[in-house]
Amino acid sequence: MFFHVILTTGCNLQCRYCFGESLDDFDENFSDDLEVDYSLPRSVTYDVGLLRDFCSKDPNCVLTFYGGEPLMQLESLRQIMDNVVPNVYMMQSNGLLLDKLEAKYVNKFHTLLVSIDGEEALTDFYRGQGVFRKVIENLKLIKSNGFNGELIARVTVMEQTDIYRQVRFLLENPMFSFSSIHWQLNAGFWGNDYQRRNFKTWSEDNYIPGVRRLVDFWVNTMEQTGQVLKLYPILGIAHSLLHAEEVNFLRCGGGWANYAIQTDGYLLACPTMWGMSNHYLGHIAHSHPLKLKKVFVNQLPCSDCEILNMCGGRCYYANITQRWNVNNYLEVCNTVRALVTDVSTQIPRIKQLISEKKICLSDFDYIKYNGAEIIP
Repeated sequence: MFFHVILTTGCNLQCRYCFGESLDDFDENFSDDLEVDYSLPRSVTYDVGLLRDFCSKDPNCVLTFYGGEPLMQLESLRQIMDNVVPNVYMMQSNGLLLDKLEAKYVNKFHTLLVSIDGEEALTDFYRGQGVFRKVIENLKLIKSNGFNGELIARVTVMEQTDIYRQVRFLLENPMFSFSSIHWQLNAGFWGNDYQRRNFKTWSEDNYIPGVRRLVDFWVNTMEQTGQVLKLYPILGIAHSLLHAEEVNFLRCGGGWANYAIQTDGYLLACPTMWGMSNHYLGHIAHSHPLKLKKVFVNQLPCSDCEILNMCGGRCYYANITQRWNVNNYLEVCNTVRALVTDVSTQIPRIKQLISEKKICLSDFDYIKYNGAEIIP
């Protein structure tokens, strides 16, 4: 099992698509059937021995540090890494404090997902002046200190993003060492933002065509170099199509292969659902990691969707909270349909490259549920 360990609900940034949107969304309430505990501890309060015992019951336990910004709780992070022995450690971070964590800990990570949104001007526009430069400095530092795990660029996408241009930039700029990229649409997470934005026009005129160009570029790269790039949303869909794999649960693994552990030790299907007490799935003190309740998306319009077995429902949080109305959210669904169609169109070409031995079927394998979004 995979577990996101929420070390803190605090963050050292005030990004436009998170902090900025939360200010604009301040007076928007959740529905009456959602019970939210806003008194959740800001940092870990449970004894690390509970986490050690919980993890020890699963021989394939994967722990992913998460926040807020997990590196704001360096002592908790060190204490866990000194006392808990999972199969794999991972972390999702904004990267600004990577230079504060000793190499002996950084080099234990199998995977680091670091937030960066593309070019310097765009990243700093979304995340704050100087963020891009500091992240790059820290990535160079950990590489020089011996980190050789998978380094995934964690890209958040809004209307200012040209997805094709920014992904190509992250792949091809010599100052980077990203081996993989995933991206997440900031769509359906806030209650008031749809009316402020231009999501429909942007998604139809910019984002969907940009993803189509990326898919074509991805297959061209296979043809020209024999390399299957780890562009996770494209890779994950292609892997399923090549293996005739149907998806019955969320592609991120949320609520069936991937759970979150809150700062107080309670378990949830997804880390973005922290504090939603009527969706708690147990506590690490008295739950078995291999016997947790499984949850899945079963609401309309997902339950009637023709690509549910490929999409899995996209986002449990968005389906539970329903921050956008159905018609608005269907615009997000259109981006998923377009992605699936674009990759499906390329499958005959990919199979031909496999038959010609330019690439192998195993080149499409990846660690599932590692925090990289398949359905953006």
